[in-house]
Amino acid sequence: MRITVLLNAASGTGAAPAARAEIERLLAEAGHEARVELAVGERLPELARKAVEGGADAVLAGGGDGTISGVAGALAGTEVPLGVLPLGTLNHFARDLGIPLGLPDAIGVILAGVVTPIDVGEVNGHVFLNNSSIGVYPRVLRLRERYRQRGRSKWIAAFWAILAVLRRHSFMGVRVEADGETIVRRTPFVFVGNNAYRMEGLSAGSRDSLTDGRLVIYMMNAGGRRSLLWLAWNVLIGRTRQLTELEERSVLEAQIELRRGGIQLALDGEVIEERGPLAYRVRPGALRVFTPG
Repeated sequence: MRITVLLNAASGTGAAPAARAEIERLLAEAGHEARVELAVGERLPELARKAVEGGADAVLAGGGDGTISGVAGALAGTEVPLGVLPLGTLNHFARDLGIPLGLPDAIGVILAGVVTPIDVGEVNGHVFLNNSSIGVYPRVLRLRERYRQRGRSKWIAAFWAILAVLRRHSFMGVRVEADGETIVRRTPFVFVGNNAYRMEGLSAGSRDSLTDGRLVIYMMNAGGRRSLLWLAWNVLIGRTRQLTELEERSVLEAQIELRRGGIQLALDGEVIEERGPLAYRVRPGALRVFTPG
């Protein structure tokens, strides 16, 4: 195979640059010609598009979920499969697909050659693999990065960012149009998953399938910060089915509007600025991915 390997030089764990030599060795030992490139930000999707145009048989992406998602956006709708090298902190996408987190085993999955078409989500032309959200979560991410720039560790920065967001006015008015129905809510967040998420217990935040061809919208219908904390506690102890405040809707597409124009939009852990309305849709089977047999 002619393989292009794209590594995020600015990955949160710093593992991608150090992994370059091992990736080259493992692929060479298997007899494959590989081009390994280190890049950051928007350069990664651009390199993925060039690899597709240049006739690559596969594109491998190494980094966290944001890196994998950016490369996947360039491959969705093409016949070129994505290889996942989980070099990030949490690696949600790899875990949901059952891809091993160790580099040799992850490359072993790619070399085995089993390719599965999976769904992707899309909002205003932006592809996401895991989820997209508006409200408190994008604000937490933005504040976390500010705290990290001041020298705090990732988890301590996240803790202080959550506290700071919850101290402020955390609720927003949203209008959701889906399946011919209009829903108006005051909520701290709207979370749109690429397929359904588990919402209970220690396995909350994971998915059983990425091939059901659905988006699932989660909203909290409650009136204050105490309600938000109460929801988080009930998710942890596995009691979300008894909560009337948490709404869940499975859809093919939806349009979401806020009263304000500029929106902070989280896509697989990365935050961008977007203008409303937000037009969501699912693209069933649009991305081909190397998966365990």
